[in-house]
Amino acid sequence: MTYMRGVTAMLMFIVAAVCATASAQALNDKVLNRPYADFRRWHLGFSVGVHSQDITFVHNGLITEQGEEWYMDQPSFSPGFCVNGLIDFRLNHLFNLRFTPGMYFGNRDITMREYNTGAELRQNVKSTYVVLPFDLKFSGLRYRQSRPYLTTGVMPTFSLTRSRGDYLRTKPVDVYLTAGFGCDFYLPYFKFIPEIKFCFGLSDVIEHDRPDLEEEPDKLKITRSLKRGISRMVVFTFYFE
Repeated sequence: MTYMRGVTAMLMFIVAAVCATASAQALNDKVLNRPYADFRRWHLGFSVGVHSQDITFVHNGLITEQGEEWYMDQPSFSPGFCVNGLIDFRLNHLFNLRFTPGMYFGNRDITMREYNTGAELRQNVKSTYVVLPFDLKFSGLRYRQSRPYLTTGVMPTFSLTRSRGDYLRTKPVDVYLTAGFGCDFYLPYFKFIPEIKFCFGLSDVIEHDRPDLEEEPDKLKITRSLKRGISRMVVFTFYFE
């Protein structure tokens, strides 16, 4: 958590510095940077950023033959890295359709506790996702060298990480609904765009059919104790367009 706070503080400092620079430039410069950038029918770009993955567990109250009752939780969050391309298609002066394919690299630290004895197990669930987000971008009016916006969309994800023998294993495909906000900053040669996006999973990501654990009942009981698990993410990215 200390590392995550440090990364967040650093990113917020960068955004604040860029905002201050853009505002100062806007006050001292009568000429708008890239005045026709938003009139292009389509354009390309890319982004880099960090994200944090979360998962909400719903338990079914299973009690094993040994009288054990297991519960899962994600007590902490680890920052991951993401990189995306960008294809932006202008619909009109307020709306743009954006496709941002990319890859997310991250992990989740899962804690598994037995209710009666307090016994504890841990698993680090590593993930590498190919993501295919489609977003509708609604932009406000441009003011000097900045233009705020909101986004909403859908993000299919495809996992490239498939391990055997773990207590928990996630499904290879998931779909998220997304909502976010950001601000376009018009610099002399490109647009710099910080964005925050919230992603909400729509389906159960836990793989319940585990033939690889049929001979390991001490591990299989963990998966059988879960009714479902719903994934969520917070993504902080910097676009360059």
